[in-house]
Amino acid sequence: MATKLKLTKDSLSREKKALARFSRFLPTLKLRKTQLFNEIHRIHQDVEAREAELLKVTESVTRWVAVFAAEIDLTAFCAPQGYVVRRENVAGIEIPVLGDVRFQEEPYDLMEQPFWLDAGLQSMKQKILMELELNVLREQLEIISEELRTTVQRINLFEKVKIPQAKENIRKIRIFLGDQQTAGVVRGKLTKGKLTRKRKARAATAQG
Repeated sequence: MATKLKLTKDSLSREKKALARFSRFLPTLKLRKTQLFNEIHRIHQDVEAREAELLKVTESVTRWVAVFAAEIDLTAFCAPQGYVVRRENVAGIEIPVLGDVRFQEEPYDLMEQPFWLDAGLQSMKQKILMELELNVLREQLEIISEELRTTVQRINLFEKVKIPQAKENIRKIRIFLGDQQTAGVVRGKLTKGKLTRKRKARAATAQG
C-alpha cells in the first residue's frame, strides 16, 4: 500500500535528499552496466575461441584413432584427477576462474601400445582442459549476465520510477506550500483590514 505524501517542509527536505541520492547513484549504476556488458562480450569471445580450439583438438584425437583403426579409450591413460577453481573480483562481483588441473596418468608399455599414443594423450589432455575452461567460462557468463540483469532493473527503477516520483513529489509539495504561503498573506491582509476598520469605527464612535 502506497504511503500518502505529506505536504510539509520536512517531507520536502526528505524528497530532495532522496532525489540527490538517486541522481548520485545512477551514474555509478550506468558505469557498472558498461563494465558488465564489456565483460560479457569478452567472455563470449573467449567461449567462441575455446569452442573452435576444442573442435580442432577433438578432430585430432578422432583422426588418430581412425587412422590406425585402434579402439583405445584415451581417458583410461590420462583421467583428470582434480582441478582448482579460484575466485576473482570483476566489476564488484566474484566469478570462478580455472586454476591448476591435475591428471592421473597411468603408466603403459610403449611396446604394447600404438606409437601415436603419446601424441593422442597430449591431445586428450588439451581436450579435457578446454572442456573445463568452457564450463568455467559459461559459469562466469551466467553469473555476470544475472548481475547485468539486476543492474539494468535498478537503472530502470531509478530512471523511470524513483527519480520522476521524487521530482513530482517535490513539485506537489512546493505548490501546496506556495499556496499555503499565499493564503497566509491574504489572511494577514484581511485581518489587518478588519482591525483597521474596527479602529476607525471606534474612533468615529468616540468622536460622536
